[in-house]
Amino acid sequence: MTEETLNALALLSNFVLVPAVAYGSQLALGALGVTLVYGILRFSNFAHGDTMAFGTMFTILFTWWFQSMGLSLGPLPTALLALPFAIVLCALFALLTDKFVYRFYRQQRADPVIFVIASVGVMFVMNGLVRFIIGPNDQNFADGERFIIKAREFKQMTGLAEGISIKVSQGITVITMIVVVAALFWFLNKTRTGKSMRAYSDNEDLALLSGINPDRVVMVTWILAAALATIAGTLYGLDKSFKPFTYFQLLLPVFAAAIVGGLGNPLGAIAGGFVVAFSEISVTYAYKKFANYMVPGDDWKADGLMQLLSTNYKFAVSFLILLLVLLFRPTGIFAGKSA
Repeated sequence: MTEETLNALALLSNFVLVPAVAYGSQLALGALGVTLVYGILRFSNFAHGDTMAFGTMFTILFTWWFQSMGLSLGPLPTALLALPFAIVLCALFALLTDKFVYRFYRQQRADPVIFVIASVGVMFVMNGLVRFIIGPNDQNFADGERFIIKAREFKQMTGLAEGISIKVSQGITVITMIVVVAALFWFLNKTRTGKSMRAYSDNEDLALLSGINPDRVVMVTWILAAALATIAGTLYGLDKSFKPFTYFQLLLPVFAAAIVGGLGNPLGAIAGGFVVAFSEISVTYAYKKFANYMVPGDDWKADGLMQLLSTNYKFAVSFLILLLVLLFRPTGIFAGKSA
């Protein structure tokens, strides 16, 4: 393999592969929360993006408090120390929302579209609360070491012209995603409560006849969804930055990930997250430098950026993927639940 090819691969890894793996992990965790609520409570929760923002807001507030007291995790972000407290508060808010909003419609056995409309109302309330409490502007709360490996260090080690940099936030994102997904699948498959949730999801009437407590199932579902939303939102904020309106926009790729994989299927949500992430980043990446490495000699050099779409339109990629899946395979890759 020539040096030019190695440089091209390093370039692609630095700007496509590494960011897409981290972003895909964040989308996967967000989509897991969406698919969990849909699979068990049987409605699409449009407030999930703002639940991510709401949980992240608590993480930021606790992070600032800990930093003011001199508490830290050294090279790791202080946000990891604040995350458990944020999860508790976000879960409490989700339970209160269910008690005062969704429970009434559940008792009336309302159609799923009613729950969707109610969730849109909850979404706007949560968005307003977040902007009122923490403000509408960017909030950077990352501290500790910034990089696991820097591009300059990679160049020195390999002698290549192109480097690969991996941020601490990206490494934490991937590791956290693996741990959380493993814990969630263990909980759903091995614990009594998890099995009750799966039974309730498969056949609500039969589950009730079997003695399963529906209120407990609903409560645990909201706690898990809030925890997943807070973790996903915090990881996204650490990797990029926190801005309430960005999380509102993030709802589209999160739902696209859940639907692409199969709405109601946890494994599909994970796969869908990476499909959407790799699609968004690969389509909006400018391939000019990569092409110049791959085509040797000075006779042919790319003039333009060789970019299919501007990064300003990355959410359009999610919308297009969502549209194609709904048109040609509405049940998703892993055949999720139908409404």
